[in-house]
Amino acid sequence: MFTGIIEAVGTLAALQPKGEDVSVRVKSGKLDLSDVKLGDSIATNGVCLTVVQLTGDGYVADLSLETLQRSSFAHYQAGQKVNLERALTPDTRLGGHLVSGHVDGVGEIVSVHQLGRAKEYWIKAPDELAKYIAEKGSITVDGISLTVNAVDGARFKLTIVPHTSAETTVLDWQTGVKVNLEVDVIARYLERLLLGDKAAQSSQSNITMDMLARNGFLR
Repeated sequence: MFTGIIEAVGTLAALQPKGEDVSVRVKSGKLDLSDVKLGDSIATNGVCLTVVQLTGDGYVADLSLETLQRSSFAHYQAGQKVNLERALTPDTRLGGHLVSGHVDGVGEIVSVHQLGRAKEYWIKAPDELAKYIAEKGSITVDGISLTVNAVDGARFKLTIVPHTSAETTVLDWQTGVKVNLEVDVIARYLERLLLGDKAAQSSQSNITMDMLARNGFLR
């Protein structure tokens, strides 16, 4: 679990296809890795990744097909800036909200406006996520815990202060940029509970690595 309070901004140094997965090497910048061990989790632009190798200036993790399908990692290239946060511990201050690191979908920034020293961002979420996004509720965008200030259908507004922009990748957000979204996990569990017996019904996905490659999602 994470809090959505970003500790450092890192850089994707390399993305290498590896069988059915993709191996990613991250330069972790100022992130303190002194207590990080193999098998630990680091939220990387909101995606919970397991450390499989420590490199001295960062770490290596593997991306599964599920991660590529659900997140914007399929569009990333070497040099991409990413928000980093180590997994929380029992003595961590919960400054944001509970974040699982399991991305629900990819949104798109549709407008950016200056508002005093802050900036307003309108983001279009996938239609199927709209029901989980509430005004004054919490949402995780590229790993950042943020407050929803307005909702219009599947679009929602964020107001981001200069400090948050300076300490994260928000400075790179422009119209058309794709962002990872994670809705409030409590809403997810509540929906599942309300399904009752229908929760036992199965569904299957036919998405494969080959299909993603044919449609331009893997480069």
